[in-house]
Amino acid sequence: MSKKDTYRRTRAVQAGIGKDKGERAVIPPLYLSSTYKMKGLEDFPAYQYSRTRNPTRDILAQAMSELEGGHDACITASGMAAITLILHLLSPDDLLIAPYDCYGRAYRLMSALAEKGHFKLEFMDQYSERAAEEIAAKAPKMVFIESPSNPVMRVANIAAISGAVKDTNPDALIVCDNTFLSPILQLPLTLGADIVCHSTTKFLNGHSDVVGGAVIAKTKEIWDELDFWANSLGVIGAPFDSYMTLRGLRTLEVRIGRAQENAKIIAAFLEEHEAIERVYYPGLKSHNDFELAARQQEGPGAMLSFTLKGDKAQAAAFIDALKIFALAQSLGGTESLINHPASMTHVSMGQEAREKAGVSDNLFRLSIGIEHIDDLVADLDSALKG
Repeated sequence: MSKKDTYRRTRAVQAGIGKDKGERAVIPPLYLSSTYKMKGLEDFPAYQYSRTRNPTRDILAQAMSELEGGHDACITASGMAAITLILHLLSPDDLLIAPYDCYGRAYRLMSALAEKGHFKLEFMDQYSERAAEEIAAKAPKMVFIESPSNPVMRVANIAAISGAVKDTNPDALIVCDNTFLSPILQLPLTLGADIVCHSTTKFLNGHSDVVGGAVIAKTKEIWDELDFWANSLGVIGAPFDSYMTLRGLRTLEVRIGRAQENAKIIAAFLEEHEAIERVYYPGLKSHNDFELAARQQEGPGAMLSFTLKGDKAQAAAFIDALKIFALAQSLGGTESLINHPASMTHVSMGQEAREKAGVSDNLFRLSIGIEHIDDLVADLDSALKG
């Protein structure tokens, strides 16, 4: 690991530390004020109104931009607010290419806005050998990449797609959702992306007590436009949420490391279990994108999915038998969660789109936490045995 990478990770811990100009607090204070006093008609301080600028939110934005290696960041009210903000860079004649197997609510939002004429849209397979060439041939204004994909964990070749699209249209925008890996395990901007987005609700905050999002821009020009829309739309994150996310960010590398090690063991365990039909995890050699993930990512991450043998009744019995894994919508917290995408996170896609994306009724997604690995394996094993 280079010194630059080491510093980037240390910066997550050091974000705002010792920078308080008021009382020299080590931990930066929480600024809840909505407005700021001006000294006169000619006085235009950096902070005037918190929808536009807020000190606490700006510390988080700076930390996120440094972690991802971008120019600056916009902190939003949710991950969906982050995607909404990005989509406002498009005009009615612009073509957006998105993955056919992306997060269900993102899929529905893009479809709904395209139906209203906000932009043109095509969902494509971003994972085949000819994906980069086929996407570039469409001459898109924006390509939205989700890698690994939610929930089937497919890995897109970010560098190949970015290179092919930029060769055809240098002004095209490559957007990558980095929520599943975080900047600890993947840096899309170094692979050719122009914009990175996150649901900070997930690994970045890491404690399942905040809803938020972030958009990081590679250049000042892109950030200036994003900043204009963030302020105008009012999709900004709240100061308290930013403060909480900063607190979670300080343990990001430690949490990711422990959760990933747990995930590797669980993936290997499930792959050998007689009750499991298939496991989707980029850290397994059986995964179609294992070699690409090894090159592109600094680790396989803490998310995995699997298909369970049997019918719906057996799936329900499995869920009911779990003691540690909680059935819940989100991911990326210290606690381990299980999700049923077909009826939860991806229900809004519709049945046809789910089937195409491989989101079957017997598919389950796991967000692996930092509990003791022996307890997690025992919980899954006991539930699978019924």
